[in-house]
Amino acid sequence: MNSATPALRQDERTMADFFALPDRDIFAKTRPFFQFCGEIRDRGHYLYRRTLLGPSANRVTVWDEERETARSMVMMASNNYLGLTSHPRVVEGGLDAQRRYGAGSGSVSLLAGTLDLHRQLEARLAAFKGCEDAVVFPAGYSANVGCVTGLAREGDLVINDILNHASIIDGCRLSGATIKAFPHCSVEALDKLLGRTAGSHAGRLVIVDGVFSMDGDIAPLPRLIEVCRKHGARLMVDEAHATGVIGPGGRGTPAYHGVEGQVDLVVGTLSKALGGVGGFVASTREVVHYLRFYARSYMFSTALPPAVAGSMLAALDVIEDEPELLGQLWNNIRYLQAGLRNLGFNLGNQETAIFPLIIGDDLRVKEMGRMLHEAGIFANPVFYPAVSRRLSRIRLSLMATHTREDLDLTLEACERAGRKLGVI
Repeated sequence: MNSATPALRQDERTMADFFALPDRDIFAKTRPFFQFCGEIRDRGHYLYRRTLLGPSANRVTVWDEERETARSMVMMASNNYLGLTSHPRVVEGGLDAQRRYGAGSGSVSLLAGTLDLHRQLEARLAAFKGCEDAVVFPAGYSANVGCVTGLAREGDLVINDILNHASIIDGCRLSGATIKAFPHCSVEALDKLLGRTAGSHAGRLVIVDGVFSMDGDIAPLPRLIEVCRKHGARLMVDEAHATGVIGPGGRGTPAYHGVEGQVDLVVGTLSKALGGVGGFVASTREVVHYLRFYARSYMFSTALPPAVAGSMLAALDVIEDEPELLGQLWNNIRYLQAGLRNLGFNLGNQETAIFPLIIGDDLRVKEMGRMLHEAGIFANPVFYPAVSRRLSRIRLSLMATHTREDLDLTLEACERAGRKLGVI
């Protein structure tokens, strides 16, 4: 390691400090990072890759390395918003498809890997999102990367909300387009930026999350659509944390705002409320057809396994047939939101199933994560660079299947930790 690299105390270091340490050996940065992780493990602050011994449900069985035993915990860190990962109809849909089609698709979708299940799933997703057609990717990450790189080129301009998901940012970088950002949900700033860049680029694409993954707030789509149309820009919305959670029938952000069919590109994932894995892009027939040939993360990836496609078709059936799941999710959201706000936690602009307990002090966040773990609450501490240095937090995620007892235990554990650490 370069001797000029400044030494940092354990409590001052973040993941970002190990991204690039100058050295002739590209492995050199891995050694101090390994040591760093050992140090935080010794303090009970290493809460990564905790091993589940069963399904991701409201209560999970976790192998506790410190105690060397299995223990039950309240799962407050899953994106399984409707509890569909273990829903009997969703599980059986996957098993039926695997028995009929086998374990894999055998090829990329564009060549020999398209099953009738894939075509059915794409048609169902397009209808669910109020679009003409959809293309399914093997992951939500690859859907965002494939969509942006498939459409944007050198000479184009992509404009991001500053809090957009990392997969969007990576897609923008890979596209070769010029990248700019505007302050979070500031339509006024976007309007000015689009005005300043008029005529300076070939095409312009504005990208936002529908529901933002770390803050749980909702993008102001109607005003964004108005501004994009005013300046001749296209609009892309990532629906990862919105699908199945907001809008009539869980159809997402455009449905929530009453603007279905008015968003140019609707990107989403199958790995959160739908309970599986995969991603999709929904748009016009022409745009989707183009992406099948020019989105490299689609063209060069083997198609979804039959079991996943079958499970996702069943998940869409459940969302349509059992609307009470969405109702129960929102009952839980309102209950936990009221409880946390009454305790004095800073939730920022939280509106949905994602709850940021904003603390802004890394050591307190680490300690609160440890205390929640010891209390049997599985929650995620989040630090820079995932969020701003002054906005480090505990992130909770709700499910429709959480019971009132689960929520009360979570509130009690958060209150104890928050008071002891001086957070509330």
